Amino acid sequence: MFDMDLPWWEFIVRGAAVYLVLLLMVRLSGRRTIGQLTPFDLLVVMLLSEAVSNSLSGGDDSLSGGLIIAATLIVLNTGVAMLSAYSKRASSVLDGTAVLIGRNGEFFDKEVRRCRITETDLAQALRTADCERADMQTAFLEADGVITIQKKK
Repeated sequence: MFDMDLPWWEFIVRGAAVYLVLLLMVRLSGRRTIGQLTPFDLLVVMLLSEAVSNSLSGGDDSLSGGLIIAATLIVLNTGVAMLSAYSKRASSVLDGTAVLIGRNGEFFDKEVRRCRITETDLAQALRTADCERADMQTAFLEADGVITIQKKK
């Protein structure tokens, strides 16, 4: 149970490598993947965790190895969060920035398609903001995947 098949440092290297690669992949997949999980997105997240489990442990099933990996992932996540909190540039790269997707009642089709937003998503955001399309001043896709609508004054 406590005997590890691999040296302790290899768990840290494996955990860091998988964390950084997955962070990059999720960041590149777009805001909508992060912000609002559809059933398909949830399935991808669950399959990703299963797909990388052997990469993390290298086949080691020991309790010690699992705890080292867990600690590594928590330390990395805390480090990334602190880096984002203290550096605007890092925050912009890691978390992203809001994207203007509409103005004066019109959505920018090219930007909406690039961000993979559906008409249903736009209609829902308008309803949530209690705003008719004609009354929309601006619409943003926030870094967390939420669509924010601002009404005309």
